[in-house]
Amino acid sequence: MPADFSPWRLSVAPMMDWTDRHCRVFHRLLTRRTLLYTEMVTTGALIHGDQPRHLDFDAVEHPVALQLGGSEPADLAACARLAERWGYDEVNLNCGCPSPRVQRGAFGACLMGEAALVADCVKAMRDATALPVTVKHRIGIDRIESYDFVRDFVATVAEAGCSVFIVHARNAWLDGLSPKDNREIPPLRYEIVHRLKREFPQLTIAINGGIKDEATIAEQLAHVDGVMVGRHAYHEPWSMADWDERFFGEAPNGLTREAVEDAWIAHLEALWARGTPWAVAMRHALGLWNGTPGARRWRQVWSDHKLKGLPPRQVQALATSARLGSVTA
Repeated sequence: MPADFSPWRLSVAPMMDWTDRHCRVFHRLLTRRTLLYTEMVTTGALIHGDQPRHLDFDAVEHPVALQLGGSEPADLAACARLAERWGYDEVNLNCGCPSPRVQRGAFGACLMGEAALVADCVKAMRDATALPVTVKHRIGIDRIESYDFVRDFVATVAEAGCSVFIVHARNAWLDGLSPKDNREIPPLRYEIVHRLKREFPQLTIAINGGIKDEATIAEQLAHVDGVMVGRHAYHEPWSMADWDERFFGEAPNGLTREAVEDAWIAHLEALWARGTPWAVAMRHALGLWNGTPGARRWRQVWSDHKLKGLPPRQVQALATSARLGSVTA
C-alpha cells in the first residue's frame, strides 16, 4: 500500500450479529486492503467467558481490528493485551453504541459524557499494548448538538494518546430510540466531522454513517482521512470488489462473482467437514448476486431450510441452476 494511504482510509464497520469471523472471511474475498472490524465484544465476555470463541480469527482476515465495549480501565487494558496476544492489528473502544443493554453496562455512547474516563481507558490500553488504540464515537448524545461538545471530547481523549477517531456523524439519542432508529432518525451532520478534521489536522479522522455508495466514499475522502462503511458493505458486498483499485491504487483484481462464490464455498466446505452447519456463515453472502438476473432465485435456494443438511457444493449446484434458469426463462 502506498505510504500516503492511511490504514483507516476504508473500513467495514463493527456490526453486532453481522461482522463475525465468517462475514470477515467473505469480505476479504472481495477486498484485501479494507480494514475489517469485529463485532463489539465486552470486556466481561473476554475476561470471564470463552476467549477463543470471541477472539479466534482466520489469518486471511488481516488487517482486522478488535472492538471492545467497556469502561473499566484495568479491564480494557487486560483485553488490549489479549488483542495483541491473538494477533489483531488494532484495538478499538466503542463510545458510540446507544443500545439500552450497553447503557446498563455504563459504556458505549454514554461514555461521551465522561471524556476524562475515556481518556483514562485509552491511556490504560496504550500502556498495555503496542497496538494502535482507536475510539469510535458519535458527534453528540441526546439533544446536545453543540460542536464544542464533540470537540472537547476529542481533545480530552487525544491528550491521553489516542490519535485515531472514527466518528459516526449522528447523535446518539439514549432515551426513546431503538438502536435501529438511532442509525436512521438523528440527522447526519457530516460537516461536524469535517470541522473536527480541520481543527485537529494532526489526528486521523474517519467518518461513518449513511455511506451508501462509492461516490459518497470518494466525496468524503476529500474532507477526512478515512471512511467506515456499514450496512451498504454488508447488503451489497459486490460493491467492495473494486475498492482496492479505486481507493488504494491497486491493479485491477479481475474478480468475478463466480470466482468469489467458488472461494466462499470452499470456506463453507471446510466448516462442513468440521461439523459446523454452513448456514451459520452463508447468511453473510446472500447479497453476492444482488442486482443481477436470477439473484432472487439464487438466494431462495440458499435460504431453503430443507436444503441445510446437504453439502455446500450440492446446494451451490442447485442455486446456480436456479439462477441461470431464471436468466434463460
